[in-house]
Amino acid sequence: MRIRSLRFRLLAAAAVSVSLALIAAAFGLVILFEHHVERRLDQELETDLRQLIARIELDSDGRIHISSELADPRFEEPLSGWYWQIQDDEHLTLLRSRSLWDTKLDLPQDQLNLGVVHRHVLVGPVAQSLMVREQQVIMHPQTEARRLRVAVAMDRSELLIARQAFSADMLPYLALLALTLLGASWVYVRMGLSPLDHVRQGVLAISSGDAQRLPDEFPDEVMPLVDEINELLKERDDAVERARAWTADLAHGLKTPLTALGADAQQLRNSGHTDMADNLDQLAQAMRQRVDRELIRARLRTAGALLPRHADMVAVAKGVIATLERTPLGSRLTWNAELPQALEVGMARDDLTELLGNLMDNASKWACEQVRIRVTQDDGTRLLIEDDGPGVPHSELTNLDKRGVRLDEQTAGSGLGLAIARDILDAYGGQLSFSQSELGGLAVSVKLKGKARLSGS
Repeated sequence: MRIRSLRFRLLAAAAVSVSLALIAAAFGLVILFEHHVERRLDQELETDLRQLIARIELDSDGRIHISSELADPRFEEPLSGWYWQIQDDEHLTLLRSRSLWDTKLDLPQDQLNLGVVHRHVLVGPVAQSLMVREQQVIMHPQTEARRLRVAVAMDRSELLIARQAFSADMLPYLALLALTLLGASWVYVRMGLSPLDHVRQGVLAISSGDAQRLPDEFPDEVMPLVDEINELLKERDDAVERARAWTADLAHGLKTPLTALGADAQQLRNSGHTDMADNLDQLAQAMRQRVDRELIRARLRTAGALLPRHADMVAVAKGVIATLERTPLGSRLTWNAELPQALEVGMARDDLTELLGNLMDNASKWACEQVRIRVTQDDGTRLLIEDDGPGVPHSELTNLDKRGVRLDEQTAGSGLGLAIARDILDAYGGQLSFSQSELGGLAVSVKLKGKARLSGS
């Protein structure tokens, strides 16, 4: 998948969006979890604060003591992170938990309202960050009222530990969620771009001759593109049709003067001007062959736009052989055709018939007793036509293999039919080559581009 690919860009955008969303969600969940845990710890501290206040007593001498220790054993463990402390209104520490050991909580000098719980974050023993809940209590001894500051504290590291544990537990689920979202994004991108793949397949079908237009079964967002392509195809077909009509008109316009030229030549021959008549016949024949070749070239330039580009090579070959067997030259020959039952190739049927007809007709002209036709498949479809005629010298075979050499300018059995065959194969990206045949004559090899399809495959 290339960087310029639309699929890559959409997936990259989805990956970035999913990553940012999950990162934001992770931070949000951690903050929510931290607030939730902090509320639970706050409730627990206030519970301990109420229990501690309930245990405060004054003896007959006015001294403060607690009736019993709090149930949580961490208040008894030195520097455990759970502490309580009671001091009077003169800020003298009266009582503290054993966990404070020889230290005390440095409570702020704020004004306390009776019955209101104050919340602080203070530095405790061994640099601990403490959550502190403090409340003022008024005791009524027999002599005078006493104001007490009662505080309960816990180490905030427990909150941090819980947050880290929650984050660690959450990461695998976030990763799984990320993979799920990316997989869903891949499916969405694939589904969203599938109409473009269908357009590409439709264009390939049109270029191969299997279809004339793109179907009208695309989403609304793609239909403008499909309509534009179909409109371009229509304009192309109209232009091709006009070109074919113009070529046909030109050909018909030339055939009439050529026919008249042939009639004039015959009159000259009847008058005894044989040499002049022969020259006119040769000139008319050359012009007629030129017109025929240009008509074929015009049809080749337009066949891909108007004709289906697939045909059964076996059926066409058998048809051409049957036709040649009825000709004076072909009827005297033995035709050995080693062909499969059916073989579909990417070529218009008319062009394939023209190709095989010219090649087999050329072989029948030079063969002595037999013509052999074989079809093989390796990296493409190869058709081999051999005859047992005089053949072509090796020096001429080298020239025949050169591209751009017109075969009708060669001798030793080459003619205009082979030049037309070259034109047809050039139009379809095929190759034409020549060699010495095992039968003694010329072997003409035709290689078609792409793999052919057997019947029913």
